[in-house]
Amino acid sequence: MRKKIQNCIEKIMPMDRFFILIFAFIFNSMVYSGARIIAGNWHHHILTSRLDEKIPLISESLFIYFGCYIFWAVNYIIMAKQDEEKAYQFFFADMISRIICFSIFLLFPTTNIRPDIVGGGIWNEGMRLLYRIDAADNLFPSIHCLVSWFCYIGIRGEKKIPKWYKWTSCLIAVAVFISTLTTKQHVIIDVIAGVVIAEATLWFARHTRFYQGYMRFWKGMTNRIFKTGGNRNEKCKEEYI
Repeated sequence: MRKKIQNCIEKIMPMDRFFILIFAFIFNSMVYSGARIIAGNWHHHILTSRLDEKIPLISESLFIYFGCYIFWAVNYIIMAKQDEEKAYQFFFADMISRIICFSIFLLFPTTNIRPDIVGGGIWNEGMRLLYRIDAADNLFPSIHCLVSWFCYIGIRGEKKIPKWYKWTSCLIAVAVFISTLTTKQHVIIDVIAGVVIAEATLWFARHTRFYQGYMRFWKGMTNRIFKTGGNRNEKCKEEYI
């Protein structure tokens, strides 16, 4: 059974990349939920500017705000399938960015004042649902914007990726930025901080060797789960013979 699972996954990407991809999702959820559990009742700062107050609520932009999850999944899979070094640098940067976000969420919790949703219709009902399920915290920096920008800069310099797809990814990321503002989920400084952290952590990962420890850990983990048992069995057979 384990071998069948391994073969299915390896048709899409190397097994160790599958693990770091899954870990990225789990770690992101842990950071977001964990910060909310710890700092949920702490004093939260409001960073809304006068310019933010002039940005209108556009309920229809909820389509982009939720639709970006598909964008994230596709581009993170693309990045997991890159050359080994670049893939590990990217996911190492992704992990470091979440550690930074978690630290800020605890050291400087933020919130905002959401508008009252007036009227009916599918988009307004969707906004009410969003506000019910997603509390106004963990705002600075915006993880929505951080992840969307990662989806672009992760492939920005890749020669194997068509230019049209790079530009499309960039435009989608910018559209997500706008949607976070027009749904009143975030303010401008949240967006800027998300972009800066994405750029800084990816630069750090690609200009230092710290990612190599991260790579050794996950490759070693993969070997222990899928290879070591088999190697021990083969060794036992040889000694028996």
